[in-house]
Amino acid sequence: MMDAFTSALIPQALNLAGQFWWLILLLIIVSITRTAWFKGVFGEWIVNLILRKNFKEPEYSLFKDVMLPREDGTTQIDHILLSKYGIFVIETKNMKGWIFGNETSPYWTQQIFKNKFRFQNPLRQNYKHTKTLSDLIEVDPAVVHSIIVFVGDATFKTPMPNNVLTAFKLRRYISEYSHPVIDDTALEAIKVSLSRGKLDNSFTNKRKHIAHAKSLKKMTNTTPDERDTTNCPRCGGSLVMRTSKRGTNEGKQFLGCSNYPKCRFIRH
Repeated sequence: MMDAFTSALIPQALNLAGQFWWLILLLIIVSITRTAWFKGVFGEWIVNLILRKNFKEPEYSLFKDVMLPREDGTTQIDHILLSKYGIFVIETKNMKGWIFGNETSPYWTQQIFKNKFRFQNPLRQNYKHTKTLSDLIEVDPAVVHSIIVFVGDATFKTPMPNNVLTAFKLRRYISEYSHPVIDDTALEAIKVSLSRGKLDNSFTNKRKHIAHAKSLKKMTNTTPDERDTTNCPRCGGSLVMRTSKRGTNEGKQFLGCSNYPKCRFIRH
């Protein structure tokens, strides 16, 4: 049984919690907005808003959060925009800070102040999406266009391909494709093939996809890419052989980043 002191504290604690419920709710909301899940959902929502506002039916058809089957599991595509001008496969990244990378490096780098984080090259990630989609709907890969959209306060610190862009440039980029390359009959067949071929976004399918994605990420993280002698692990630039000209290591060779002096990574 509770003593008198404990019995007196419980009502006071409940009363205090009742007075500050809004603060507790605010803390919960702030915590949720900082999660990777929320950032991903919010980024996709912004891109979805841009697409629906500027590329409307019947000229364009938008599919979002599309899960497609693969021989090794599944793959998930944020947005697919179908039109007679081409098929646009869009991968969204909600990130901030400086972004370093190039078209061929396996990893890109995000820098926030002095902290650096590596992530998979989204061009490689979206290549798998475009290849899976092309095979499913049986179209010429030349009419399927990969687009990487960065949402958030991100700044590119290395030159990026034209199809890697920020959200406010998305409308202009897609609008540049104004020459019809798919006739109406073929486009209707593509819509049917995609609608039939994509997986339902059921709880079971999503759980399987998440498990598959985690297994791929684990395999990627255990790859000894830190010892890669081709690409810089900090900015994604090429590593080139150089010779020390001064100091205790004078005359010795080392691998240095080709983006020097912007990036001063070296490997002896």
